[in-house]
Amino acid sequence: MKRSLFITTIALLPLLAACGHTTGDRALSGAGIGAGAGAVGGAIAGGSPVTGAVIGGALGAAAGGLTKDSDVDLGKPAWRR
Repeated sequence: MKRSLFITTIALLPLLAACGHTTGDRALSGAGIGAGAGAVGGAIAGGSPVTGAVIGGALGAAAGGLTKDSDVDLGKPAWRR
């Protein structure tokens, strides 16, 4: 179970790997990346993937929302293409 979750998350991560130019886009992409990383981290560490996803998503959204596009600019997010 843990291995398939890890592989699935790694396979889907490129879909979320864009920051965007607005604060909302950066917060949304940060939340997605953080949730994915938190779920994998929670599963690998033997904890709850759901708890990891919630914590990672909140931290990612905060980090994305607090940055400017001049700080981190990975291009347009997948939902804006």
